[in-house]
Amino acid sequence: MKVVVVGGGIAGLATAGLLARDGHEVELLERHGRLGGRAGSWEQDGFRFDTGPSWYLMPEVFDHFFALMGTSTAAVLDLVAPDPAYRVFFEGHAAPFDVDQDRAANVAAFETVEQGAGARLEAYLDASHEAYDLALERFLYTSFSSWRPLVDRGVVARLPQLAPLLTRSLESHVARRFDDVRLRQVLGYPAVFLGSSPERTPALYHLMSSLDLDGGVRYPLGGFAHLVDVVARLAADAGATLRTGARATAITTSAVGARPGVARNGSPVPGPRHPRARVTGVRWVDDDGAPQHADADVVVSAVDLHHLEQDLLDDDLRGRSARWWDRRDPGPGGVLAMLGVQGRVPELAHHSLFFTRDWGENFGAIRSGRVPDPASAYVCAPSRTDPTVAPDGDENLFVLVPVPADPTIGRGGIDGAGDPVVEQVADAAIDQVASSAGVADLADRVVVRRTVGPGDFAADLSSLSGGMLGPAHTLRQSAMFRAGNLSSRVQGLLHAGGTTIPGVGLPMCLISAELVVKRLRGDDSAHPLQATGSPARDRDAVGG
Repeated sequence: MKVVVVGGGIAGLATAGLLARDGHEVELLERHGRLGGRAGSWEQDGFRFDTGPSWYLMPEVFDHFFALMGTSTAAVLDLVAPDPAYRVFFEGHAAPFDVDQDRAANVAAFETVEQGAGARLEAYLDASHEAYDLALERFLYTSFSSWRPLVDRGVVARLPQLAPLLTRSLESHVARRFDDVRLRQVLGYPAVFLGSSPERTPALYHLMSSLDLDGGVRYPLGGFAHLVDVVARLAADAGATLRTGARATAITTSAVGARPGVARNGSPVPGPRHPRARVTGVRWVDDDGAPQHADADVVVSAVDLHHLEQDLLDDDLRGRSARWWDRRDPGPGGVLAMLGVQGRVPELAHHSLFFTRDWGENFGAIRSGRVPDPASAYVCAPSRTDPTVAPDGDENLFVLVPVPADPTIGRGGIDGAGDPVVEQVADAAIDQVASSAGVADLADRVVVRRTVGPGDFAADLSSLSGGMLGPAHTLRQSAMFRAGNLSSRVQGLLHAGGTTIPGVGLPMCLISAELVVKRLRGDDSAHPLQATGSPARDRDAVGG
């Protein structure tokens, strides 16, 4: 079967690789000059920055994906454990709080902050592990094309425990167990990974704490751009054709024929029961503006779903109305600052979080369309772990400030040349880090600076409303309530990536690629695919 994948981010690359390995003829189209999408890279004067994801969580998902590709994580990546896992600075408290890679150490640290909190954390983590295992077994690897996995006896038996976790917020779930605001913030922060906030995220997502408080934080040496390169090389090795500088302009279709569900080689093509059209391929233009067309039996869109429907499909083939999109929560936008700093900044860990005292106001401002002031921030200093990302003796800092998903906030630039609000947010974040971490001369030591704003996410990634991650994981945008991966109107059009099931983040995007494979195989189970095939290759074979 001929498959065209639109979008060369991690979801598109993983989809291309898995489908090529499954025997399909695969062509991937990426409009930019390099692959990676949100997981991009930028270099200047010896500093190399990941421009997107920076947390390596859910290692089981990566292990499974690499096994499906006939290799292993150990064969293609060098994973290290940052020490500490991360550091938290709280407004109004002089001493930071370190989260360790060791569960027992975290239990002891919680106990020093609040009497009895250590034992309660033990119980909390036991429950979060159970929820995480259930999610992997029943909810993440299903396209919800069948209800059978959801009425399994094991799931039904857990309904009394699941129901409160779906109807209660993560914030209230944590508040019932811990009193100290600092501990509540540590346990509520994973909601931000999901493009949401603790008071709007279902309590079921307390499962995230099983990942970062129990030894699960890792970092791939070479950065996440290296991870993208590995996935791209595996896809190419499997036979996929990867084209950069290829901007898709339209999904082409034809009228439904007498056999709408069959490809040119006789294979069944997934689609709605009563399609309005069937895909024939993708129109695209190269870097010189020359029009091209790629024929296809199946098209997999790994770009923002809103962009696909509004810009690449005819009006009558769109599966969602303007009203539907208006009611979606696009998740937060973000202001990023990539800073090359002379000298070391030992006060920061590989991952450092800076939390404002009034968290409710911080998240409330974002929801109401206001830039928070003061704002919580995240700083990644990969040079604390990886000597390849900065000149010897210097520091590489990636600063992220969640802001409203609003392109009018502006775009970033180099050396302060971005739009005023974006640069002001970056300046305030640098001052906040300097003050909270006790690095008074931080701003004076910045020798490389580039900012990114919501306008960049909208223009460069066609992200809905300039969102940084993808639709927020609120109850009405999670699991079976999230946009599915099969077009409701076009035969042979499927979706992958953070705007569809199962959700945002690198692991979720890898799973979304596998869900496309399951659709083409007609597999409606809730279980991951069985890994078979060639043995693991050595790291040199895939550029590791």
